Amino acid sequence: MHEVYLGLGSNLGDKRRNIAEAVRLIGERVGEVVRQSTLIETEPWGFQSQNSFLNGVVLCLTDKSPREVLTLTQQIERELGKRKEHATKRSQIVKGKSSNCKYADRPIDIDILLYDDLTVDEPDLKIPHPLMHQRDFVMIPLKEIEY
Repeated sequence: MHEVYLGLGSNLGDKRRNIAEAVRLIGERVGEVVRQSTLIETEPWGFQSQNSFLNGVVLCLTDKSPREVLTLTQQIERELGKRKEHATKRSQIVKGKSSNCKYADRPIDIDILLYDDLTVDEPDLKIPHPLMHQRDFVMIPLKEIEY
C-alpha cells in the first residue's frame, strides 16, 4: 500500500460538508483515510474573494497509482460541483485556475501533496506538490498528521 497525502479546500457552499463528503468519497474510491487534520480557516491564496477557505489534509492508504489517484480526485471534485473552468486541462490552464489563469472560488479542491517519497514531474501531475511549501494552509495541517 502507498501513502498519499491529499490537501483539501473549500470556499463555496457548506464548506464543512463539502470536505466531509470529499473525505468520504476518497475513502470509498482512493483508499482508506487513516488520518485527517483539523480544518483551518484561511484567506484565499492567489486571488481575492469575500469567501474564506476551510483547508485540511488527509493521509490515505491506496493501491492506486499516482495517475489513478489524480483521475479519481478530479472525478470527486466534479461530482461535488467544481465547475468546468476549474477542471484540469493543464495544457490550457493550471488546476484551480480559471480559463483566464486566475484562481477562483470553488466548492472543493483536492491536491495530491505527497505520494510515498515519489517524485513525478509531468505536465499535469507534479509530486510533491510544487507550491505546498509556500502555503501555510497546506503545511500546518500536513505537519499535524505527518509521521
